Amino acid sequence: MKFGPVAVGDAAGAVLAHSVRLAGGAIRKGTLLTAAHVGRLRDAGVATVIVARFDADDVSEDAAAAAVAVALVDEGVRVDRPFTGRANLIADANGVLVVDRARIDQVNRVDPAITVATLPEYAAVSAGQMVATVKIIPFAVLADTLAAVAGSKAIRVAAFRPLRVGLVATELPSLKRSVMDKTRRLLDARLLPAGATVLREDRVAHDAGAVAAALVDQTRRGAELFIVFGASAVVDDGDVIPAGIRLAGGSVVRFGMPVDPGNLLVLGELHGKPVVGAPGCARSPKENGFDWIIQRLLAGIDVTSTDIAAMGVGGLLMEIPARPQPRSAAPEPNIAALVLAAGSSRRMGANKLVATVGGKPLVRIAAEAALGSRASTVAVVTGHRPAEVEAALAGLAVATVHNPDHASGLATSLAAGLASVPANADGIVILLADMPEVTSAIVDRLIAAFAPDRIIVPTSDGRRGNPVLWSRRFLAELATMTGDSGGRRLIDGHREAVTEVAIGSQVALDVDTPEALAAIGGRPG
Repeated sequence: MKFGPVAVGDAAGAVLAHSVRLAGGAIRKGTLLTAAHVGRLRDAGVATVIVARFDADDVSEDAAAAAVAVALVDEGVRVDRPFTGRANLIADANGVLVVDRARIDQVNRVDPAITVATLPEYAAVSAGQMVATVKIIPFAVLADTLAAVAGSKAIRVAAFRPLRVGLVATELPSLKRSVMDKTRRLLDARLLPAGATVLREDRVAHDAGAVAAALVDQTRRGAELFIVFGASAVVDDGDVIPAGIRLAGGSVVRFGMPVDPGNLLVLGELHGKPVVGAPGCARSPKENGFDWIIQRLLAGIDVTSTDIAAMGVGGLLMEIPARPQPRSAAPEPNIAALVLAAGSSRRMGANKLVATVGGKPLVRIAAEAALGSRASTVAVVTGHRPAEVEAALAGLAVATVHNPDHASGLATSLAAGLASVPANADGIVILLADMPEVTSAIVDRLIAAFAPDRIIVPTSDGRRGNPVLWSRRFLAELATMTGDSGGRRLIDGHREAVTEVAIGSQVALDVDTPEALAAIGGRPG
């Protein structure tokens, strides 16, 4: 490739290296210059331009990026259409990213013109999430250079499996039942991305024999993964949890891990199935060593004692003031929640927002899902029959915002609600009040995927649903929407900023008709 300044008259057929602003519109860098472009440049008085001109053995940046990406991808990963010398690699399923570090290092040593960057090894990822990117620095690379990249696959996503999980929790008088209940809810949320479910929870005495008996019983019931929460921390290889695993006929693979928080984890095996003795930090929603192990096991990735021993570098996950020079934890995003409950329910024939499912009004179900999530504030936009909606929300710590123009379309309710968003919010998750299967755990899945300048969209079988989490970057534009389309047009216009999170049918079910309400066992309000 030849690169450098040329007279405008000699530029046809070359690639423009730097954008040139002209009356009537700029000619952007990367444009293959034609005679028409040359004429515009001459008319504007431009004498020289910097260009790249390809030789016969050059491969253009987009084609090169695609070739490198295709050479690296394995199962569970697809390659997006390349642009400006970049090809993004996208997860096809919820799972764990598995990277051949040696292979990536090898590719990055071939030529500085070729770069590959990935998420950290064994990161948990969602379908639609970018897991790696290939960027070609110049406008072209030699075909022989690309040939050196050919070889074994290096980037895959091990898809999560919907395992049946046996849960054993030991009890002591000092451990409150409310703590155990919260632990169960957090575990359910951790299992949700994999579609895994707790087959059975056994609460037993804090005794090795009781733990063993529960594990044996859950084996008979078909558990594929066992999790044991001890009422007291494990402090020795012979303590209650490891002793219980052995009494059940299993073995202890490892006690202790070099991840903090998470040090006191136990990994065992029972009849070919993994057993995890959870450390106390697993009672918290914050990332800890328990997450690292559970995510791999749910994705079908074997975890050995050697694997755990290798987790120390990068294993300090939170700031511990008593220790020198800790790594600062990433700040929790400040996400506000907005529940849209202003519609006139024309298809229902009655105010659907006060229709009940399980004895609870639809609008209250939505508000409680938002309140139980990591959202910092919750506001509900009312419109049609606001007194009925507010009565259904009685006693809940939510703000209400009335939209007198609700009949003009959903967009007016969006604008009214967005005006109430706190100034310090990093983003907002927008829930629809007629979706009773959206839970706090689902909202938290979206918040966990939050990143600045992104739109986080849940999916069901590849189709987009609700709620949607918007970073602050898009709020001003969102407030200008019109009609009933809500943010759909904005999502379509910013496809490059969309992160999809595969959830399931819960994000697709809305209750618009009497038939839909009856189908889920609901009753008119």
